Amino acid sequence: MLRFTRRLGRNGHADGSLTLPLDQRMKGRQRVTLDDDTQAGLFMERGGVLRDGDRIATGEGYVVRVRAAAEPLSTVRCDDPLLLARACYHLGNRHVPLQIEKGRLCYRHDPVLDAMLERLGMEPLREEAPFEPEPGAYGDYTPTGGQQGHRHG
Repeated sequence: MLRFTRRLGRNGHADGSLTLPLDQRMKGRQRVTLDDDTQAGLFMERGGVLRDGDRIATGEGYVVRVRAAAEPLSTVRCDDPLLLARACYHLGNRHVPLQIEKGRLCYRHDPVLDAMLERLGMEPLREEAPFEPEPGAYGDYTPTGGQQGHRHG
């Protein structure tokens, strides 16, 4: 079985690819199946998140490119920067991981959160797409949805 232990830069060749949803890209130790159905194991440094486009390697130099899998998201498009900021504030206040772009934000689909944004006057749309949330000011997101290195209390 291939054992991936190192993260490389994004640029360069890859021998294959590995497509994972965000929850699995946050786990450093797990069994995975490469896109060509090859079984492998991740033995990566703890605490990091594999991002779309990252390359990882085995000790023998076999390299794969990580791809973010499509997953159920709610997407809001908004041309009003103040309304978009309000949406980000309310979602962030609930520690919801957000993918924030110009005029657009995405979060994992949740009907309760959709209803909250509808009350703000927004129209969340459900879609299947890769999810790349903001890493936050204190580091990458942990599997619990919080941020590493940051604690309340």
